[in-house]
Amino acid sequence: MSFEQASLLILLLAMLIFFSLDRIRIEVVSIAGLLGGHALGLYPAEQIFTGFASPVVITVVEILLIVQVLARAKLFDSLAARFAAARPSGFKVIAGTSALAGFMSIFMNNIGAFAITLPVALRLGTVLTIPRRQLVMPVSFAALLGGLVSLIGTPANLLVSDALAKATGTGFHFFDFAYVGLPVAIVGILLIAFRVQHLFPEPDETPATISPAARRIVVERRIPDVSPLIGVRLTDCPARFAIKPYALIRDDNFAFGPLDQLVIEPGDVLLAEGADATFADLAATRALMADAHALGLQPDFTRIEAVVMPESTLVGSRVRSLEVFHSRGVAVTALSMRAPRIEGRFLDLQLSIGDILTLEGPRIAIGEALEESECLPLASTAPSEPALLSWRPFALFACGVAASAAGLRPDVAFAGVVLVLALLNHLNIRQAMADLNWPIIIMLAAMIPIGQAVASTGAAETIAGWLSLVVPITHPLFGIALILFLAMALTPFVNNASVAIVLTPIALEFARAGRHAPDAYLIAVAAGASLDFLTPFGHHNNTLAMGIGGYRFGDFLRAGWPLAVATYGLALLLTGLFWL
Repeated sequence: MSFEQASLLILLLAMLIFFSLDRIRIEVVSIAGLLGGHALGLYPAEQIFTGFASPVVITVVEILLIVQVLARAKLFDSLAARFAAARPSGFKVIAGTSALAGFMSIFMNNIGAFAITLPVALRLGTVLTIPRRQLVMPVSFAALLGGLVSLIGTPANLLVSDALAKATGTGFHFFDFAYVGLPVAIVGILLIAFRVQHLFPEPDETPATISPAARRIVVERRIPDVSPLIGVRLTDCPARFAIKPYALIRDDNFAFGPLDQLVIEPGDVLLAEGADATFADLAATRALMADAHALGLQPDFTRIEAVVMPESTLVGSRVRSLEVFHSRGVAVTALSMRAPRIEGRFLDLQLSIGDILTLEGPRIAIGEALEESECLPLASTAPSEPALLSWRPFALFACGVAASAAGLRPDVAFAGVVLVLALLNHLNIRQAMADLNWPIIIMLAAMIPIGQAVASTGAAETIAGWLSLVVPITHPLFGIALILFLAMALTPFVNNASVAIVLTPIALEFARAGRHAPDAYLIAVAAGASLDFLTPFGHHNNTLAMGIGGYRFGDFLRAGWPLAVATYGLALLLTGLFWL
């Protein structure tokens, strides 16, 4: 193994580890790896930023711009109302909303499909008293499954198509992925819709307490003079009041000492974690009280929950620095966090992707702040657009899809859609570009030169040689099975685009060594990169689902392993049937 090959493998391993740890922002890791690759001599200076001009990256940018318009259209609100009026069974609601997410994911990125479908699913769950935990995870998984079906369903599909075009002169057609992806998506959606009802059975509470009660939140509340907590030691709070205390503040200073010696007094402020319903009950009995709102009570006040999206400007910020809310008189009253450690006061808590904010304040102000900060409200606050206008963006997008399916380059087809949306004043390009999910775009563009180096340095050939000692590559089905397994093993920990970039050169080398057509190997890469059901951090959809649905890490393993096994076997069978 040469120095270039060894250094490239070490660089890739280091980047994959940092991606999976989620401690450093993905765009920072990507740029550091990109510059590190040049410093190691893996590619010349003129190739460092070629990824930003890639048709794959341009297509992703165009799709994200279009999705911003589609997300504001209210086409599915009336459909949700009609669906709810029919009073369908829980399975039909779960399968139906999941199918909607999967269908939308065929034509847009997975996060966009999840974000558009989720409010519809939650609205139906509230009306039909279906637990939130039975809805959120299936919608997330369905959005990933729908991406298997088309060329633009996920960046991984675009990447493998671009690699095939460079290797053979012709990439995949728009719906070539559907031969494998569509049956896998249908089976996967039905399986997860059936399974969640048994994993997360309906609780015995009344409908009014279903959904939010299961989520744990962190709050800071004051102890009134009549509170039953007065005189209670902090160590006794979990058993007596079902809350976990983190800090006791007295006269604006932390009360220090062993928890079993700290006793709650009137006027103290308690930083604690517990179920939403628990704090509601404590407030009703005047055991814990929130401080009065700075603006006083107003007739248009409302309480909204919102999730921090991957592209949100709030990621990494502390509660005290959220001027987008404070300047509008919106108070952050509770926080459901992914972070396992709680340090400092409530205002010192740092936000991450998937955290859920509880906001109180004027309805219009909350809507404006959420739009500016790129957070997703779990109950929509924005006024609906006129129904006459809601169908136009979808019709224009359908034209772009049809043009791409007819053979026009996707980047050209969707550039036309963006142009028409801008001309019709549906899209403000300047504002929309500022609101794009730039970390994902930068990561994708930065990884492309590194992925190309896997082939140009001979590292792909070396890795393929090692893997050929494990499986007999003379039979293509064995090689495809291994590539599919590797993709599915990596994608629960690493972004699916990164998995596709790393494995595509290896898959091509497998095909070359076995003297087989590369199509089937690349289909396996694309499929495996999107079959991400085992962890909450492999894909942003699962991260958001964990926070919104109040799941634990083990819930993804319990729900995901049968789905992973079933989709692996079916994808392998269909790949062999249609592509060999």
